[in-house]
Amino acid sequence: MPRYKLTIEYDGTPFVGWQAQDNGPSVQSTLVDAVAAFAGEAIAVQGAGRTDAGVHAFGQVAHVDLAKEWDVDTVCDALNFHLRPQPIAVLAAEQVPATFDARFSATKRHYLYRISNRRADLALERHRSWRVPRPLDSKAMHAAAQILVGKHDFTTFRAAECQAKSPLKTLDRLDVVRDGDEVRITASARSFLQHQVRSMVGSLVHVGEGKWRADDLAAALAARSRSACGQVAPPHGLYLVRVEY
Repeated sequence: MPRYKLTIEYDGTPFVGWQAQDNGPSVQSTLVDAVAAFAGEAIAVQGAGRTDAGVHAFGQVAHVDLAKEWDVDTVCDALNFHLRPQPIAVLAAEQVPATFDARFSATKRHYLYRISNRRADLALERHRSWRVPRPLDSKAMHAAAQILVGKHDFTTFRAAECQAKSPLKTLDRLDVVRDGDEVRITASARSFLQHQVRSMVGSLVHVGEGKWRADDLAAALAARSRSACGQVAPPHGLYLVRVEY
């Protein structure tokens, strides 16, 4: 059975997350329905990351096994036809070896978190950015963020229901940059714990507001306790940007 790698963009607003669930439509189940409509097959769609409800993606990756070989442009165009009008688009399709696995073959995942640091409410970006009305010191946030870079026990920044076997993760990059009213936080690692990025962002906002110092963030990390986490940033500011293989 030929295997196809799909690169996918989506607005996570109307979905319960990537993973298929009983409580509403998911990105995964919507793709499964599109594959069934196109190829007449009920097959699994395996994704690189299980984004939460409301989280968006510029470059989610998934793989599917189809019974017959198709031209990759046909796969891409046919899936997009059957995905309409849902806010999901297959940006590219390519045939890959059977050994390729969208989740387990990934070597690095890149996330972006967008903060709109302004007093006015959001109109166009309401479901795509977190509005923080209080002034943020992005330079202090970036300096503090470097404490989290490297291999650590990230229990403090892990969801209570996280199913990962170990809280040990190696964070390769955590940068905070301001562009006008927007504060952009980028995070890169081979893999992340559930809610890790949103938890780190929420605590960094405490630093930016002056509620915490860098030492407080270091103490929260060292505590290895969920209760030490500052806050969890809302999902709608988070984007899965790219997955490396």
